[in-house]
Amino acid sequence: MQRVAHKMKLFKGCEAEYKKRHDELWPELKALLKHTGIKHYSIFLDEETNYLFAYFFIEDDSKLSDLPMQTVMQKWWAYMKDIMETNDDNSPVSAALKEVFYLP
Repeated sequence: MQRVAHKMKLFKGCEAEYKKRHDELWPELKALLKHTGIKHYSIFLDEETNYLFAYFFIEDDSKLSDLPMQTVMQKWWAYMKDIMETNDDNSPVSAALKEVFYLP
């Protein structure tokens, strides 16, 4: 099992809407993430900077490269683009984080 972490940027004033949308996560998106092998997915908000910290486990992180081509993923990104920084394809601007410590 591999651990993956990355950060994204939420627009100021969109904190409640971001939480609401994730509280109502589409069943088909949830199914896609689970089918990809993602487990224990958590997203945290740094309220001082509005950076989001996402962290999950995945059996094989090479499967992540398939997600951008999935229709439901593209629809989700389009749905979220009004409340967070995104790329031209609507995917969130995301930076992988380097692990510097782990206590199993």
